[in-house]
Amino acid sequence: MVTDSILGQLHEKGFLDLPIPSHLNLSSEIKRLKEEKNAVILAHYYQNKAIQDLADFLGDSLYLARKAKEIDSDIIVFAGVHFMAETAKIINPSKKVLLPDLKAGCSLADSCPPTQFAEFKAQYPEAVVVTYINCSAEIKAMSDMVCTSSNAVEVINSFPSDQPIIFAPDKNLGRYLIKETGRDLILWEGSCIVHEAFSFEKIISLSKKYPTAKFIAHPESESQVLNIADFIGSTAGLLNFIQRDSATTYIVGTEPGIIYEMEKLMPNKKFIPAPVEDETCACIECGFMRLNTIEKLYLCLVHEMPEIKVDSDLAAAALLPIEKMLALK
Repeated sequence: MVTDSILGQLHEKGFLDLPIPSHLNLSSEIKRLKEEKNAVILAHYYQNKAIQDLADFLGDSLYLARKAKEIDSDIIVFAGVHFMAETAKIINPSKKVLLPDLKAGCSLADSCPPTQFAEFKAQYPEAVVVTYINCSAEIKAMSDMVCTSSNAVEVINSFPSDQPIIFAPDKNLGRYLIKETGRDLILWEGSCIVHEAFSFEKIISLSKKYPTAKFIAHPESESQVLNIADFIGSTAGLLNFIQRDSATTYIVGTEPGIIYEMEKLMPNKKFIPAPVEDETCACIECGFMRLNTIEKLYLCLVHEMPEIKVDSDLAAAALLPIEKMLALK
């Protein structure tokens, strides 16, 4: 028998490492548990194939945030990383929000500690703060508006042209926004370790090997990489592009989990992960995203934990800039 004390210890460790009967069909059991517990699974494109296939809603951060606001299920299982599940909890304070592995964090969110950011913000009292959704609740609570890579240009342009704007935490997305909007943004120096791993020289070399291929990239990538991209877009933007574009081969400059969906949408096209500097590492994949597994997804539904909790006052403060973003059409 698993006691509350043992479950509590497992919760603290950030995952449920309990034995699973070998005879179980996990996909079938997860579907059964979803129906039994009135639960819904939200999954990001960067999750593994098995989890993507089980998702009720599969998408990028903006799509999943909007779906989280619409959901009427009792339980939301967020197969993604911590800030995503935390955002879902902020939007739905009365619902139970689960994350298969509490250790599924985000290098970009970690690059913006709240105390240091508060000090940075205080240096620019006239500036409003726009934060990329890839940040903690504490950072969102210090913001005037949140954005995703899908709507960041629209969010920046929603402010008067003479309004100083701090943009955090992603410096690469910030530089892209400066180029796209012509605004002189004040940037926090944060970044995503996955999107900074791509090799400019190796992408050039790969492009020579596949001369008809188009290089498509996520705006979290470094400027020199974006400068050679045929198309720059959010995960949803990249998916839309490959469906309407006439090319048949693409070099994909984002986390390769998205390629599974690309191949399902366009099975007659070829998708090649963009190369990284160190080919001996798995840094092209987000290690945090990969912490979630179908086994942990099953266990978190069985035991309804690990559960995401956010202080009510903090959640209320963080909700305001999220709602401003969601109100944009």
